[in-house]
Amino acid sequence: MAAHSPSMSGLWTKGTGQRLGCFFTVTSKLFCSATAASKRLDAQQLAERLRAQKREQEKKERVPTNRVQRRVQEFQRFTKQLQRVHPNVLAKALSRGILHQDRDLVVINKPYGLPVHGGPGVRLCISDVLPILAKILRGHKAEPLHLCHRLDKETTGVMVLTWEKEMAHQVQELFRTRQVTKKYWALTTSVPVPSAGVVDIPIVEKEVQGQQQHHKMTLSPSYRMDMGKMVRVRSSRNAHMAVTQYQVLSSTLSSALVELQPITGVKHQLRVHLSFGLDCPILGDHKYSDWNRLAPQKLPVGILKKLGLEQSKARHIPLHLHARQLILPALGSRKEELNLTCKLPHFFMRSLSRLGLEMPNQDQNDRSEAGLPGSQ
Repeated sequence: MAAHSPSMSGLWTKGTGQRLGCFFTVTSKLFCSATAASKRLDAQQLAERLRAQKREQEKKERVPTNRVQRRVQEFQRFTKQLQRVHPNVLAKALSRGILHQDRDLVVINKPYGLPVHGGPGVRLCISDVLPILAKILRGHKAEPLHLCHRLDKETTGVMVLTWEKEMAHQVQELFRTRQVTKKYWALTTSVPVPSAGVVDIPIVEKEVQGQQQHHKMTLSPSYRMDMGKMVRVRSSRNAHMAVTQYQVLSSTLSSALVELQPITGVKHQLRVHLSFGLDCPILGDHKYSDWNRLAPQKLPVGILKKLGLEQSKARHIPLHLHARQLILPALGSRKEELNLTCKLPHFFMRSLSRLGLEMPNQDQNDRSEAGLPGSQ
């Protein structure tokens, strides 16, 4: 066969060869992208399979055999779900728990784990669903309800709403001028001494130095002991006067049911006065049980045994602080005071029973309705 001439060779290289090169380039790109897609699909399927296996394994490992630990786990899951439900569902749930309703007020039973206002990381709060709740109660033309006060996210119990903004301002003024009687119930991890009294210690917010820098409310006493002598302390200009009246309703060697009546309304006042003032932290108070650390509450062995829990599961215990009662003076169309009482949540009643604490006589119907021992 005759050899190609240089001109013919050059023509093939520049002409046919170039066309063939384009063809191979396009073909290789298609082939590579198809292969990558196949690999990507396989990788996605594999990753999904591994995730499913991991979920199954975690499910098997995490389901505790202990009935109490199962309830704790279920409660934790429920509180997380509260942030994911549709606003309509939450509004309907709140409407089913209404304690009182008249032409001026709507009083609801605030659930655990539900914030009152929005903020960082809050997906759903009570203020978000007030327009829907109003429509459920008064029809589609109803104006949104108004908040009169607030409770912490972890606190349960009585919460007052109003139909009119002006009425909300009047109720807020009653709270501000301390004309509203507020009573809370708490389960404590030790017993206050004496069994009744008043804690009158100012409270201030401070930064806690440590591995995790954070802020907490703490005591700012006017006096301290120095070499056996009482010495007056220069008070912080940021400190707030804080007064709490308390009374032990029932107690064992290691725990107590305590009624608290805040005279003032400082942030986290009840939790700080109990934990740092009386050395009786509230059960489930993981923030104020230890000043220096942000860690799950360290519980006595006796309490863990009664609750049927291990210390490693203590972080799931909810805060046992309940807004039990509000007494509002005559206002608007009402000519007499309004006494509002809210039943304890089920988890609170269960803990009360397991710790061997008794309900006051007038409240035995709560225990009976919860189906707990000692309800006769």
